[in-house]
Amino acid sequence: MRVLIVNTAERTGGAAIAANRLLHALNHNGVEARMLVRDRKTDDDAVVSIPQSWRLKSKFLWERGVIWLANGLNKRSIFQIDIANAGTDITKMDDFIQADVIHLHWINQGFLSMADLERIFNSGKPVVITMHDQWHFTGVCHYSGKCGKYRTQCSHCPMLKRSVIDLARRIFDRKRAMYKDHNVTFVGCSRWMADLARMSPLTSGHTVVNVPNAIDTDVFTPADKMEARKRHNLPVDKQLLLFGAQRITDKRKGFRYLKEACGHLVHNRPEMSDKLGVVVLGGDAEKVKSALPLPVYTVDYMSNEAEIASLYNAVDLFVTPSLQDNLPNTIVEAMSCGTPCVGFDVGGIPEMINHQQDGYVARYRDSIDFATGIAWCLEDGRHETLGAAARTAALATYGESAVAHRYQEVYQSAITKNH
Repeated sequence: MRVLIVNTAERTGGAAIAANRLLHALNHNGVEARMLVRDRKTDDDAVVSIPQSWRLKSKFLWERGVIWLANGLNKRSIFQIDIANAGTDITKMDDFIQADVIHLHWINQGFLSMADLERIFNSGKPVVITMHDQWHFTGVCHYSGKCGKYRTQCSHCPMLKRSVIDLARRIFDRKRAMYKDHNVTFVGCSRWMADLARMSPLTSGHTVVNVPNAIDTDVFTPADKMEARKRHNLPVDKQLLLFGAQRITDKRKGFRYLKEACGHLVHNRPEMSDKLGVVVLGGDAEKVKSALPLPVYTVDYMSNEAEIASLYNAVDLFVTPSLQDNLPNTIVEAMSCGTPCVGFDVGGIPEMINHQQDGYVARYRDSIDFATGIAWCLEDGRHETLGAAARTAALATYGESAVAHRYQEVYQSAITKNH
């Protein structure tokens, strides 16, 4: 079986990391897989890119420009939606022609247009779509927030200013027509995402399943904490929390709630807060350094997985106050390293963290309960037990062989239905 994984980027962003890890999980478990991207970052023989030219950037800028114009020259929400009006035809490429299954992941921002997607579906090849966000079953948005229009008919998207052209309705209808006469398999990385997809008329009559993201548990594995701290120049005499995101200041990542939770700890548990520090990883980390009432140690964004694993091992707890998330790679990585996690009861997070078994699931947007969860996980004698349970859960659920086997079943079913 030959599978072509299609994603905008090879290594940048959560979807790219998940797709790349699946690529290697499949190849390590008997499936011949290749990955086709627009933005290639390595010389991995299993990864190929579309032909490079100055036109690629112009396609990205054209799409953003149309959104900007449709939004009344306002940049608000400009990266929260995609209209797929520009892209590249991949159906003539050898890797596409030779594939038995086309596996689409995150394909936006000028990589594949709606016309390109229609060519893929009309090629007659089985198509599997992994939903890293909601875009494949909404009109234009990646996360619908409080809007439920995608459950009936997207129109006049609240993320766009009202205009003569209703982009959300136009693209929703085009997706409906594109999916209609084909057998499509939609895969949610979390049960939460799969359940949302089932509510959309775009998935009606199609298969919707849940398969989690894979991780290399030999890379993300427990290691000596003190050695890891020395490696990253972190203090050895404090209990350390880790907060990380591609862009720390992204409101969806919930930094505000971490700030409030730390304030609660300082005010209500001074004996604990004296021993606490916060490690902040990612873009804009320096901008928030002075905002927390605890010592902060900033770390630049990392792409090397061994370095990332070392950082998880250097801390006592991973905290993720995200307000909307699918199946965060960061939680999987931390758990695989034996580091307990605290997160809100939102999206796929409560599927990942087993409350008070290998971490703590706090009430949504409740910074006091988030602080309670941090304190509970760090109480004497509890941290090691939680960490061991987290590692066991990660091995059972996110290990390469387990995830690859589930996707083999998905691919075989898609092939069978296509004949």
